[in-house]
Amino acid sequence: MAFFDSLETRSADERAASQLVKLQQRLAEAGGPAVTALEDMQTLPILRKSDLAGAQKTAPPFGGIKTANITHYFQSPGPIYEPGRMQGDWWRLGRFLHAAGIGAVDVVQNCFSYHLTPAGMMFESAASAVGAKVLPAGTGQTELQVEAAAHLRCTAYAGTPDYLKIILDKADEMGRKLSFTRAAVGGGALFPSLRAEYADRGIQCLQCYATADLGNIAYESEAMEGMIVDEGVIVEIVTPGTGIPVAEGEVGEVIVTALNPDYPLIRFATGDLSAVLSGQSPCGRTNMRIKGWMGRADQTTKIKGMFVRPEQVAALVARHPEVVKARVIATRNGEQDAMTVQVEAASADQSALEVSVQATLKLRGKVEIVPCGSLPNDGLVIDDQRNYD
Repeated sequence: MAFFDSLETRSADERAASQLVKLQQRLAEAGGPAVTALEDMQTLPILRKSDLAGAQKTAPPFGGIKTANITHYFQSPGPIYEPGRMQGDWWRLGRFLHAAGIGAVDVVQNCFSYHLTPAGMMFESAASAVGAKVLPAGTGQTELQVEAAAHLRCTAYAGTPDYLKIILDKADEMGRKLSFTRAAVGGGALFPSLRAEYADRGIQCLQCYATADLGNIAYESEAMEGMIVDEGVIVEIVTPGTGIPVAEGEVGEVIVTALNPDYPLIRFATGDLSAVLSGQSPCGRTNMRIKGWMGRADQTTKIKGMFVRPEQVAALVARHPEVVKARVIATRNGEQDAMTVQVEAASADQSALEVSVQATLKLRGKVEIVPCGSLPNDGLVIDDQRNYD
């Protein structure tokens, strides 16, 4: 299958040079600091959704971020507001539909919501970008969805991973034959067993990773080996609570810079965990790959009545150059909370670490020095092992 465009097969140097120029333009337009290399990005502040929501309250509609060419306003839970534009595949999901094999011959049953949130519109414009026709089905009314899918012979589904099964099961119950052969899903976990069930029904199901704020971040191709980063964003994987990149393959928080001139978001923290997948996709697309969604990075936990945050754990590590990594473990000792702080280090001063733990975490806790490389590579810096049942 042909690629969506030539951007997908650029060399790493070509892509980095283009990204740097666009980043410099976005920063200049926003009155931000100048950067001379992509590596300089880690000196820029992280923008979190909570920061954006707070700014929107004092500087509506979008917290002071300059926008252009906007045709739609959307509201997501929070509430938080996002801009949009129907023309030109503004959210860049056409690339994903193309990778999923959806094109001009298809009729897409779009089961993403069209109410306030942008998901329905995001996939509507994506279908337009690949020339497909659309049934704007939205959510719910499953019997009507089945009747429409059968009557119009819809060939592709767009929506959350599990709602397609609800439609298919209802069609079986109603004795209606459906024509779906492709599914482009997002907004929830696509479990391997569910993908396999769709494959058994003759439906190839691929998933994307997108948000209302950023549009498409990454997507699967027919190779189904990780998720390929979209050409319109820069993705960093950092230690949770910091802006410091982790080593390739290590789990960390996904930070995304959207290079969209209409609504630039610089170093926007998704709150999601993932990791870089080394190598190039067998499908021939050359951009960086990530392993997909691997949990949430916001691990803030209350221990002994005090909140412990990932950035505090990062501050603890920063105080001790000999420490490679740290992990806070919350447990119960009888009817009381207990805290253990495990630190990876070849050698370290136990008493100095105990002083730092109390200074940075504001709590006393047991310190365990463990060998380098022994802590799990799961992105957790705060592991709450207490049983709440």
